[in-house]
Amino acid sequence: MENEEITKRRIASIRKVYLQEHSSIHAAGPVIEPGNWEKFDPFLLMMEDKFQKGAFDIHPHRGIETVTYVIEGAIEHFDSHSGEGGVLGPGDVQWMTAGSGVVHNEVPSEGIIAHSLQLWINLPSEKKMTAPRYQNLKGSEVPVREEDGVIFKVFSGSSKGVVSPALNHVPVTMVEVRMKKGAAASQDLPGSFKGFIYILEGSGVFGDNEAYAVKGQVLELGDGGNAGSEIFVKAEEPLRFLLYAGEPVKEKIVARGPFVMNTEEEIRTAYKEYMEGTFLK
Repeated sequence: MENEEITKRRIASIRKVYLQEHSSIHAAGPVIEPGNWEKFDPFLLMMEDKFQKGAFDIHPHRGIETVTYVIEGAIEHFDSHSGEGGVLGPGDVQWMTAGSGVVHNEVPSEGIIAHSLQLWINLPSEKKMTAPRYQNLKGSEVPVREEDGVIFKVFSGSSKGVVSPALNHVPVTMVEVRMKKGAAASQDLPGSFKGFIYILEGSGVFGDNEAYAVKGQVLELGDGGNAGSEIFVKAEEPLRFLLYAGEPVKEKIVARGPFVMNTEEEIRTAYKEYMEGTFLK
């Protein structure tokens, strides 16, 4: 790809994320607020949670994928459909394809406060009822790209030729980036991808418009043009952030609770099957 074809992305917006106490054992805040379907397509929402055992009950999902990143603590996953699960520690990711339906729960280990991010990814209509799938992506095992003072952990998609083995129904790039103070680097993305950055530690300058942002802020990526694109970052102090970007699905969304489908009828069917005990295929 010729350099003149590459769009240098700007930062379109910056917003501070605030956690609110929902109970004595659960605080949460939206990184990506639901309802902005077109703006963040294929991403539906992302929640930041700090919670203890008992904060969530077992619950269903259909028509989406959930991507859970553990910031601190440990989360035990339980799934009544396939029996798959395991324990996620700091820096680990579980990529769950709910597809036709799962009933599951995520529970912090006893006495532990878990701090996590959970992203919901829309599935296109032809994949809404696909078979459920789990991918546990250990932070210590995913492919890594290293530059001077910078480490990219590639959980999904690619980073300048370093490709993750993670399987995608919707093309998504997910990288965790750690940078030393003064380090600079860029992440390449298809121009059609929409995406965002969430800062976990430190501060830096982001994008072609050199937007300054700090820990706890979410940055919406600007338009990527018609070919390739890249997002430039320089660390003002030791910096750690997650970047998510994906190919828009561009379909009608009807969302009710844990189900995301294309029509009201499909939503009614999901609730009916769940209540009647025929939800798991």
